[in-house]
Amino acid sequence: MTGAAGFLGSHLSDALIARGWSVIAFDNLLTGRKENLAGLLERDAFTWVEHDVTTPINVDVPVDAVLHFASPASPPDYLEHPIKTLKVGSLGTWNALGLARATGARFLLASTSEIYGDPVVHPQPETYWGNVNSVGPRSVYDEAKRFAEAMALAYHRQHDVDVRIVRIFNTYGPRLRPGDGRVVSNFLVQAMRGDPLTVYGDGSQTRSFCYVDDEVRGILDLLQSDYVGPVNIGNPEEHTVLELAELAREITGSRSDIVREPLPVDDPTRRCPDITLADEVLAWQPEIDLRDGLSRTLEWYRSHDLQPDRWTG
Repeated sequence: MTGAAGFLGSHLSDALIARGWSVIAFDNLLTGRKENLAGLLERDAFTWVEHDVTTPINVDVPVDAVLHFASPASPPDYLEHPIKTLKVGSLGTWNALGLARATGARFLLASTSEIYGDPVVHPQPETYWGNVNSVGPRSVYDEAKRFAEAMALAYHRQHDVDVRIVRIFNTYGPRLRPGDGRVVSNFLVQAMRGDPLTVYGDGSQTRSFCYVDDEVRGILDLLQSDYVGPVNIGNPEEHTVLELAELAREITGSRSDIVREPLPVDDPTRRCPDITLADEVLAWQPEIDLRDGLSRTLEWYRSHDLQPDRWTG
């Protein structure tokens, strides 16, 4: 697995080990944290390799599946590392596909709802081609993932690599890096500090938030399915950003004010998955609602004694 020390990668590593798999974990720690793997590093079934997957990936044991999850995933991260984001989406995907081809392994690509851009079709089905500004600041992530999807399916068509593609919608939960700039972590940290909650625009833009346990279950269902091609895995329950801010204040007991800042360039106004395909081919539906998921995330922050004023990234 690439990107194994990241938020999703570490949860997937836990789940795979729990299901009896052995995991070889690659990460260059650009945005991942080795602390996310603390419960796995001493396990015999887990092998840690600090490695930049934009260079060739070598494995000297049989491989059943290659899961490619390496990439900055939050806007502040990929805006800070635009070229590295493009390189991991292109060269990193090429190297991971090369490993899958050489070993006869199944390949699973972590794609994203960002490939839909600022959608004019709502909710977004996998058949929608998207509305992406290819030269805007966010394009480094959007286009890297669109290219990665194209390369994965080219390897499937030309080299018969067995490909799965998951389009991940906003995911949150324990281990979400508090300083990574995603809206859930932003609001929870600001509310815990008593700082104003920063809402961009008027807060009417919508997102759909999927708790990490549901997301991981859907990803592994897809990995073990026979379906080739993109599948949306996300929670279709749509919320405005302002609703999320109010809920964060409520569950933390915070009296923080809400302040408004200008909307970032190319920030999508609506985002919600059509999960008809996931239901049909995987029998997958999310189970954890937003209030419950936020409460679990908050409990994890507090139980790990993570003091907000010490969180730097």
